[in-house]
Amino acid sequence: MADAVIDSDSFRRQPLPAVVDSVEKGSIGEALGFEQGDKLISINGVRPRDLIDYRYLLGDEELHLEVIDSSGKLHVVACEKDLDDSLGLVFTESLFDGLLQCNNHCPFCFIDQQPNGKRKSLYLKDDDYRLSFLYGSYLTLTNLTQSDWNRIEKQRLSPLYVSVHATNPSLRSKLLRNNRAVLLMDQLCWFNERDLQIHAQIVVCPGLNDKGALEQSIIDLSRFASGDWPAVLSVAIVPVGLTRFRPEQDGLIPVDRECALNVISQVEQLQSEFKHAFGSRFAWLSDEWYLLAGKPLPPRSEYEDLPQQENGVGSIRSFLEELEEAIKILPEALVEPKEFSWVVGSLVEDILMPVCSRFNQVKDLKLHLYGLPSPYWGQDQVVTGLITGQDLLAGLQGRVLGDQLIVPSMMLREGQPVFLDDMDLDMVSNLLGVPITVVNGAADIVAVLIGEKSKSS
Repeated sequence: MADAVIDSDSFRRQPLPAVVDSVEKGSIGEALGFEQGDKLISINGVRPRDLIDYRYLLGDEELHLEVIDSSGKLHVVACEKDLDDSLGLVFTESLFDGLLQCNNHCPFCFIDQQPNGKRKSLYLKDDDYRLSFLYGSYLTLTNLTQSDWNRIEKQRLSPLYVSVHATNPSLRSKLLRNNRAVLLMDQLCWFNERDLQIHAQIVVCPGLNDKGALEQSIIDLSRFASGDWPAVLSVAIVPVGLTRFRPEQDGLIPVDRECALNVISQVEQLQSEFKHAFGSRFAWLSDEWYLLAGKPLPPRSEYEDLPQQENGVGSIRSFLEELEEAIKILPEALVEPKEFSWVVGSLVEDILMPVCSRFNQVKDLKLHLYGLPSPYWGQDQVVTGLITGQDLLAGLQGRVLGDQLIVPSMMLREGQPVFLDDMDLDMVSNLLGVPITVVNGAADIVAVLIGEKSKSS
């Protein structure tokens, strides 16, 4: 692996203090007097670089903490605790020494396919192994230093989530536009030798890494999928997403129905072989493939333990299951008449229509389901999470919206009432002239419709 890493860590900045955002009630941190805004400098003389270091350092029973309070005064705090005890501190950031940025130039990168002038966070291209370990975000392994590899091994940071796209070295280098991308297979051997694991992802770009290249990539990855401690736990195959803001003549082709049908046929054949060979389907198609192909989703049993649900593999199937369970408690009638509208991406409208019909069987409940395209991104077939505020305004003007508009939380920035186009919830609500209710899942939708709770803007 000596040739597979950068030799210098000189570009990394020193960790900043970890700023306390909140303190859990009844925790050790509360007993020690921690408050919002306090800055944790070090634990037993070591400055944590991120949440991983912080949790790692808490493994000692005796702690000596350096803390700066909101007035700027330095405190040295000592405490004893059990090995597994947490301090109950929540920080404003997960990384205290800065984000590791992506050094690739993939033409299909969604971040590069956005318009200029939006909030800065939309343009951050993270390729950080720590966020991959903590939250399941994908990285390419192209920007790791020797220190990073050593740390992954020492702290057993596994599994990581790796964007593969292709295992053929020259093709992967072409896709990522990075000469260091050719090292992937050596890196997988490195994980395998140390009993460390990854989940892999392939974004299929028609004409580039589909057909024979896709089959080669999946088979190459499957060679690391057997044994008691497989290095590759799963691989998700997802279609490339293209927007109208991408550069002209980038050589990219959108996925159409024919492509989707071919990929489904190809991968399902491999799934059958893998299931027979080592007891798992191993390679997983995101739900979008079936929707684009106009085919029914596989039954829940075929997703096994949903190893890549956060990557869209089985997420819609799971949502449908949750809805089916939630609607078992629907009443025969409401206490008073109510009318709602529910907006989703156009790609999932047809599959949700039977559930909408079931809601409309409740007396005095009227629900309008609207599956919208995205003029903002230039996509007619779009997933729900990409619908923007401008798409809502364009697609819902003049339609019957009822007493409330139901919007899935996946359309909004996490923790904030802001859409991907920077329009906020209140602005869209005012322009549409209807209260907007944000829902987080199937049970939430049912609760709003039958009046158990409301989350209006």
